Amino acid sequence: MQRPLDVLGSSIEKKIIVKIKNGENVAGTLKAFDSHINISMEDAEIQGENSIKLGKVLIRGDSIVYISPTQ
Repeated sequence: MQRPLDVLGSSIEKKIIVKIKNGENVAGTLKAFDSHINISMEDAEIQGENSIKLGKVLIRGDSIVYISPTQ
C-alpha cells in the first residue's frame, strides 16, 4: 500500500493535470511538491477552449481539488 505523497513522488518529471477550486484545469510537468501539496510545474497551461500558456507555476495545496496523470 502506497501513501499519497509516495504516489505523487512517483509522478515527478511526468505530465499531470491539476483541478483547482476555481474550476480550471492546469496541465504541465510536475517538478516538485512539499508536505502541504504545494506543487511546482513547468510548461503549464490552463486547459479549455482557449488554452493559456503559463510556463512555470506554483500552485498552493489548499487550492487543489485533485491531481491526475495525463494520457
